[in-house]
Amino acid sequence: MSDKRAGLTQNQLDSYWMPYTANRQFKKDPRIITGAKGSYYTDAEGRQVFDGLSGLWCCGLGHGVPEISEAVAKQVQELDYAPGFQYGHTKSFQLAEKITEFMPDGLNRVFFVGSGSEAADTSLKIARAYWRKMGQPSKTKMIGRIKGYHGVNFGGISVGGIGANRVLYGEGISADHLAHTVIKGNEFTKGQPETGAELADELLELIGLHDASNIAAVIVEPLAGSAGVLPPPIDYLKRLRKICDEHNILLIFDEVICAFGRMGSDTGADAFGAVPDMMNIAKQLTNGVIPMGAVIARQDIYELFMEKGGPDYMMELPHGYTYSGHPVACAAGLAALDVLKKSGAIQRVKQMSGYFEDAVHSLKGTKYISDIRNFGFAAGFSVEAAPGEPSRRPYEVAMDMWGKGFYVRYGGDTVQLGLPFFTETDEMDRLIDALGDSFNALA
Repeated sequence: MSDKRAGLTQNQLDSYWMPYTANRQFKKDPRIITGAKGSYYTDAEGRQVFDGLSGLWCCGLGHGVPEISEAVAKQVQELDYAPGFQYGHTKSFQLAEKITEFMPDGLNRVFFVGSGSEAADTSLKIARAYWRKMGQPSKTKMIGRIKGYHGVNFGGISVGGIGANRVLYGEGISADHLAHTVIKGNEFTKGQPETGAELADELLELIGLHDASNIAAVIVEPLAGSAGVLPPPIDYLKRLRKICDEHNILLIFDEVICAFGRMGSDTGADAFGAVPDMMNIAKQLTNGVIPMGAVIARQDIYELFMEKGGPDYMMELPHGYTYSGHPVACAAGLAALDVLKKSGAIQRVKQMSGYFEDAVHSLKGTKYISDIRNFGFAAGFSVEAAPGEPSRRPYEVAMDMWGKGFYVRYGGDTVQLGLPFFTETDEMDRLIDALGDSFNALA
């Protein structure tokens, strides 16, 4: 059996300050991944580990997809980098058009960024700038939602509603928050809860408090993923859309997890029947192969900046990143979206989500599971807290699952699943059986 550290020295382990990781625990007992193919990782001990979260919600097509790998290799040789400021390259325009083919009608102007966090900050900045261009500069406040996750930049944690992501960093931008949609009586709902749409009306209270003349945008995830998979109640998003329209407020959907198949549809907007003014995407855009994200805006938002941009040699939006529209990322995105379309992956998620739903809900009544939520190929389990340690049991379950050859996500008081799109029924069964055993093994 090989060294589980994959030959790493202690100094090498200590040198890396790992993101979103309990560094002290990890470096005592490293979990090193050395390879990946299809729906499985290979760890440093040579074990095959089922990827129960599609990487970090981003590798729905599986690992080592030949078409993407070949596109990336070819692009590195052809054009490895090109400046995105004042100059362009072919594939960035091609990918922008390709993305719009997956979008709801009206969302057709694409601004490239490097990640979901950058997409969140970009959409918030565009929202504020839009109202200034409209002659309403007082519209600056953002409305997020409790339990919402919008990345880790200052804008994202300000509108985000996960306390652990905010507490260390102090004041962010001016933001307020809607209540989350996990309410008593909806426990163990399969798919979208039938009750809870009225929670959208809390936005009216925030409008009464701040006045619409001071509110730039509302930003929500159609389905909140990082907080434990929270599907929206039926018609909740439609009510948010209506209220925003009536009060002249922009609506932003953060679809970094939802877009490109996980909901069994092109986007969460499509799955839940509500169209935003802007949409943030990342993750599945390149199947996780190269970091990339984007904001897709309504055409009229884009046109306003063009009309009020001054002389045509002046930039209309002073914003962007060194790696916006990176050539290699664009090549990966074009290949990934082409495979996504041709393989029928999105349709397969829709067809198989019922089986997955029944499988995850078969764990109702299992020790310490207090709620189960699901939609498409995403599921979340709420876990009863150990005395004084609300995060311990999810951690223990995830470590036990890793030992059994399954990677799942744990965070806060939840355990989360996000299946690769071509997961077979027997793989689902093995995953759920193992998860039940891990819960039942808890003290």
